[in-house]
Amino acid sequence: MKRLVLLTLALVGGLALASCGNRSALKPAATASLPAAPYGATATPSPGDLLNPPVQTRPARSDDLIQSSDQRRSDAYDLPPR
Repeated sequence: MKRLVLLTLALVGGLALASCGNRSALKPAATASLPAAPYGATATPSPGDLLNPPVQTRPARSDDLIQSSDQRRSDAYDLPPR
């Protein structure tokens, strides 16, 4: 019986914690300021600029593993195991 009560309390507590998420837009706190402008930048980035990563951080995927269609040279040290 105690296990059932503990399991029920854990389930209700988990559901309560899962339902308290914030669904509004992200903004800095009223007393806090945005981070300082990066070195060399002319302006401080907005929150939207900070949340959207630049293209360099998400490079395109390349599935082409073969860079060249040339035949490989023979390898004198590519020996079968003894």
